[in-house]
Amino acid sequence: MSNQLLILIALAGIFLLLFLVIRTKLHAFVALLLVSLIVGILAGMPLNDVVDSMQSGMGGTLGFVAVVVGLGAMFGQMLEVSGGAERLARTMIQRFGEGRAQWALGITGFLVAIPVFFDVGFIILVPIVYGLAKKTGKSLLYYGIPLLAGLAVTHSFIPPTPGPIAVADLIGAEIGWVILFGAIAGIPAMIISGPLFAKYISKRLHIVVPDYMNLEEVEYDKELPSFKLISAIILTPLVLILLNTFSGFLLEEGHIARQIFTFLGHPFVALTIATLLTFVFLGTKRGYSRQEVHDIANKALEPAGIIILVTGAGGVFKQVLIDSGVGDVLGTMMAGSNLPPLLLAFLIAAAVRVAQGSATVSMVTAAGLMAPLISILNLEGPVLGLMVIAIASGATVLSHVNDSGFWLVGRYFGLTVKDTLKTWTVMETLIGLVGLTVALILGIFII
Repeated sequence: MSNQLLILIALAGIFLLLFLVIRTKLHAFVALLLVSLIVGILAGMPLNDVVDSMQSGMGGTLGFVAVVVGLGAMFGQMLEVSGGAERLARTMIQRFGEGRAQWALGITGFLVAIPVFFDVGFIILVPIVYGLAKKTGKSLLYYGIPLLAGLAVTHSFIPPTPGPIAVADLIGAEIGWVILFGAIAGIPAMIISGPLFAKYISKRLHIVVPDYMNLEEVEYDKELPSFKLISAIILTPLVLILLNTFSGFLLEEGHIARQIFTFLGHPFVALTIATLLTFVFLGTKRGYSRQEVHDIANKALEPAGIIILVTGAGGVFKQVLIDSGVGDVLGTMMAGSNLPPLLLAFLIAAAVRVAQGSATVSMVTAAGLMAPLISILNLEGPVLGLMVIAIASGATVLSHVNDSGFWLVGRYFGLTVKDTLKTWTVMETLIGLVGLTVALILGIFII
């Protein structure tokens, strides 16, 4: 089969995927599986090989992603139920002072979104934003945008949140590099799209707490955990994973310390340790029964299941592209492009994001398309961590009416569609552009 025909098949598959998700509202999991099946058949693969390729792609992806996302979800659920997110916010605002509360909220969002899903973290903490806005008389955006920016940056850039975990697995990036580069790109992204943008936009849009959002302050049945405990538990898996990454450079192969760090810093082990810490110190040590902890963990897996399946289907799409030969043709074509690989990855993710809205689908689609190019160019090591950040940045920009986050923020802040575009959409785009800029600058020294 000619290369031109394979390229047409790939493009048709991408357009079909977008059509199924946007127009027919077919679930992304089913849409990805169906498109993978069709692409494999059209590319001339034997029917049995198509099925084997789909099974291989699903199994290879879920072998890593399911464990990490599942553990991360339980970790985050314990933090939510125990009031850990609330404690972080209260302590940060107290230490920064009311005059710099927007900075405290940005940092709080940055930390909370490491274990807690974006929408959950926002809903937990938005009453604090309401309280500050009412007390000071400032626009709701002055405090709300920094919180959203902190949550959104970490949700996009820093594992164990599902997006970067999925992309890292699909393109073979080491999690330690993703965490490091995610923090390097995420901090300036949070500052620019959060406190700085909030100061600008709040002078032009004075938004008050909507009348219909009379949220009562959440009453926790137990005293809130300490700030030090919450901070230590959140940072534990990140530190262990980073120690694993750095030990590969600082210690010789076979060194006992390197072996220990490699074991403890594997995401499976690091997140298992962190999750067990939450079960003990946020669960049984604070008066929860073992059955209650078990029920909390079970509840956490409900939303995680959808993310796991969509990511697995992204692995199927990638594997079919590779096994059918379509991936090699696409990779060769993209390798001949004058665009840097990081910018190309950003543009692919951004195009899918604008078309269908879901950041997760944008990430897994872009990662699946970039995987063959990565193989052809023999990219490995730290640059793959930057590739994850570039893809995540593209999947963040230009959030609009086809994104559920757009409507969530609009409702909680009482914004019109026009004002949501001026605030939330601009904030998300700033995050993506800053993330891409940092990735490109770091790429000059790494690639």
